[in-house]
Amino acid sequence: MTKIFFAATVLALSLPVTAMAGPIESACLKSDRKQANRAVCGCIQQVADMTLKGGDQRKAARFFADPDQAQTVRMSKSNRDNEFWARYKNFGETAAAYCGG
Repeated sequence: MTKIFFAATVLALSLPVTAMAGPIESACLKSDRKQANRAVCGCIQQVADMTLKGGDQRKAARFFADPDQAQTVRMSKSNRDNEFWARYKNFGETAAAYCGG
């Protein structure tokens, strides 16, 4: 039993880090931005984990691939989008301060 647990632990620890990456980090790493590296994207994901819930993270992650979608949400008249945008803006400001960007 101990050998199985040990083997499972070693296997889990040897998995690539991207398997545990959150939606923001994954989108950041896939983006074509020059500054996108594992350290910066990981830092941004940490801030996202502190400031955004899962659904907000997935929505924000889509902005990496489609920046025009961010503008659409920002200009939206819906209360839901306005509330999201306030949370997203806080996330962006916090990430810039925390991650040095």
